[in-house]
Amino acid sequence: MARIASARPSAEPTSPEQHDRRRRILRAAARIGAEKSLERVQMHEVAKEAGVAIGTLYRYFPSKAHLFTALLAARVDRLRERVEAPAPDVGAEDAVADLLVDASRCLMAQPVLSTSMLRASSTAHVATVADTVHIDNTFRDILLRTLGIEDPTVEDVTLVRLLMQCWSGVLQWSLNGRASMADVEADVRLACELLLAPRSNTPHP
Repeated sequence: MARIASARPSAEPTSPEQHDRRRRILRAAARIGAEKSLERVQMHEVAKEAGVAIGTLYRYFPSKAHLFTALLAARVDRLRERVEAPAPDVGAEDAVADLLVDASRCLMAQPVLSTSMLRASSTAHVATVADTVHIDNTFRDILLRTLGIEDPTVEDVTLVRLLMQCWSGVLQWSLNGRASMADVEADVRLACELLLAPRSNTPHP
């Protein structure tokens, strides 16, 4: 009988060996998840691929929701490391649109894995899957930094949150085969124009 993971937070690695095991688990899940949908991925298969005991896997990732949300969190962290200040001749809304379009292309290059990551993170409960909060906060900070906003107002944060929700919907629409990459880019650029132009930190001439 398959083991049912308890609704509990993930354990955090502390030693170098534990961090290494956690990284191996994530790499194994990414390899398997690139070929199999979330429903078909088996935790014992991930543990075997990673070379860890099944108990170790469940210690760090009590469920597939924890595991695939962690994969998305790792990708958001990598995106944060690549973010640079926009060129002086690029408007803030255009810079955010460029970032979101590039992120969309990266995710759509692995549609099976990306669908699983987005599904896991969108259905995970914040009380037990801490990476959901990490994803939201990190992605919000990335967009605010790209906009050049260091001290956001409540309105700024609200507009960015709406943009994040809009982008997630557009991306899932595309991953479901209902929109092309050209549609994604057009929709993302329009959303940035409509949602970010009225932000309270918009420079005035």
